[in-house]
Amino acid sequence: MNSKLHTEKVALPGGEKNMSDLGDLLRKAREQRGYTLDDIQEYTKIRKRYLEAIESGDYKVLPGSFYVRAFVKTYAETVGLDAEEVLRLYHKELPQPPSIETIIADPKIKPRRRSVQHNDRWGKAAVSMLMWAFPILIIAVIYVYWTNNKEPDARELNSKPPISTESATVSPSDEIPSMTPSETAPPSPSESSVTLTFREKKGNVNYYDVTPAEGHQLKLDVTGKVWFEVRENNRNGKTRLSKSTTKPEVFTFDLDMPLYVNVGRTDQVTFYVDDATFDDGNSAGSSKYIFTPIAEQPQ
Repeated sequence: MNSKLHTEKVALPGGEKNMSDLGDLLRKAREQRGYTLDDIQEYTKIRKRYLEAIESGDYKVLPGSFYVRAFVKTYAETVGLDAEEVLRLYHKELPQPPSIETIIADPKIKPRRRSVQHNDRWGKAAVSMLMWAFPILIIAVIYVYWTNNKEPDARELNSKPPISTESATVSPSDEIPSMTPSETAPPSPSESSVTLTFREKKGNVNYYDVTPAEGHQLKLDVTGKVWFEVRENNRNGKTRLSKSTTKPEVFTFDLDMPLYVNVGRTDQVTFYVDDATFDDGNSAGSSKYIFTPIAEQPQ
């Protein structure tokens, strides 16, 4: 994989789309990031032959229409595209999953005819129960499927304990051992603690407030193969760094303004503001954050 990546965004085209336009868009975004299909397979855990089918527009290769949108969404996020916008623009070209009404009205498995007499009450009752149980089973399977295939970072974020009530605070004074009068050190300037508070999740971006506002650094502790970018203010702001790395490294950025962070593999990165951190869910997928310095309100 190329070590130097292009940082320009791939513009999502407007107007009419051909069946291959979505695949061309994803392939161009992948190539601009310097990724191969093997890299995407490793990041997303989607089989390479399915990725090739998406790029060529041959959706019949995929295991079912339910998987097409999920695979396209994960692919788009991994190469730095807005997945929701991609799905909106190309929704007519993607196979649509059958509605619940269609499944119930035309079940794939039909009960076989039974040679029972009309006066056989137990036979009629068994057939009636089967006809009612089958649609209920189909609805239950669809519900479980959609519940388990929601966006990973949203499920993980909802499962975390609220950070806002138990803020991560690290004070240097907690690390100072007691000393005898003869060992007393000269006084040093006091160091302020930092508080990292989760504010909200808007779209697919997690917002964190950092207080007090001045004098902090954002640190990314990278432990493995990952691509990430850091921009000023938001996803369209000036790029501070866009990088792909395969070895453990630590990157620091002055938190003198809001910083937007897009990470291709959340499980390969630990976030710190000074020494404070938080539970990012350790997801194998991509995640997006905005860290905003906030001035403390006077008491």
